[in-house]
Amino acid sequence: MQPGSHRAGHRPGLIMAIGGAEDKVRERVILRRFIQESGGADANVVVLATASEFPETGERYADLFYSLGAQTVEVLRIRTREDALEMGRESQDLLEYASGFFMTGGSQLRISSALGGTALAASLHRRHAEGMVVAGTSAGAAVLPRHMISMGESGGTPRRRLVQMAQGLGFTPDLVVDQHFRRRDRMGRLVTALSYNPEPLGIGVDEDTAAMIDADGVMAVLGAGAVTVVDASALRFTNSHAVQRGQPVAMLGLKVDFLTSGCRYDTKARTALAPMSQTLREEQAVALGSNR
Repeated sequence: MQPGSHRAGHRPGLIMAIGGAEDKVRERVILRRFIQESGGADANVVVLATASEFPETGERYADLFYSLGAQTVEVLRIRTREDALEMGRESQDLLEYASGFFMTGGSQLRISSALGGTALAASLHRRHAEGMVVAGTSAGAAVLPRHMISMGESGGTPRRRLVQMAQGLGFTPDLVVDQHFRRRDRMGRLVTALSYNPEPLGIGVDEDTAAMIDADGVMAVLGAGAVTVVDASALRFTNSHAVQRGQPVAMLGLKVDFLTSGCRYDTKARTALAPMSQTLREEQAVALGSNR
């Protein structure tokens, strides 16, 4: 594949925020979908394992993606910000051929502190705007938004300073994404984050579940769990600025939707959509095929 051969139309690529612990040994529905969206047998994938403490993580995903039919898989060997700066040109050259970019789990701060403000980060945004699929699992999902949950504690109740925020990579400017959502009881920290600034949409993604956001801002859910969507834009009252550290935070006027596989959500209109019927899916598939 030549650079630019997959850029027809110049529509931004799909964003896949995966809640972590995705199935890697059975049907591998989510990882298989990532390869399909990246071009199937023509997929050229780049893996970033900066978030992980384990050097072999990138190679493990490379093996997985090859087993799912990818044409090529390259692992970016970036452990530190110095690596990101020194390998800038080499990394950018790899991205010119990439149809899919995948970030592994670990610590989201490792990713943001290494890539933030670099030429590599700028190249990632450019290639996504040209159609490259961008996916992240666990920490790789948390770093996708502009407003990133960097760390926090578990619990179902929002509390003062339950969560810390930082700037992420900015692929989803109007969202806040949390992962391992139900397994690690993270509703409290997601809602606390929205009490600081109610403008973004809160997205809590369960394990082995993906929130897939297309170029039109429509999110589809895939996988075994659910995606919790919290809309605080109509918040009438919060005392998050007044309570003491560790005290519960009042928030009046939240809207919450729980989406399972097949459900969709229009992130621009902030409206949940029921699963399409089989007939409608088939009609859309035919229409999509005729437009290619």
